[in-house]
Amino acid sequence: MERTIQPDTLKSELADKLILDVRRVTDRDAASGHLPGAQWKNPEQLAEWADSLPKDREIVIYCARGGSVSNSVVDALQTKGLNARFIEGGIEGWKAAGGKVTE
Repeated sequence: MERTIQPDTLKSELADKLILDVRRVTDRDAASGHLPGAQWKNPEQLAEWADSLPKDREIVIYCARGGSVSNSVVDALQTKGLNARFIEGGIEGWKAAGGKVTE
């Protein structure tokens, strides 16, 4: 199963994905904006929300820069049999590729 998705690829496929913002509270509070339609999920509480995610839908997650947070969340979700990937470069990579954010 693929672990990542390029920002440019996601721009053309955004409509049919479940988008999850898994930035840490401090990173989310320090930066403005999120991907359109994204739901924030606290990565520190992953065990509390992971089982409620749909198994029949592709899940795309992002953190601030696509590093350790995204990797650990994708590992946990894929272990549960979910089709989850993260945006390469996180929300910063998304913005750099011209992806839209909402406040």
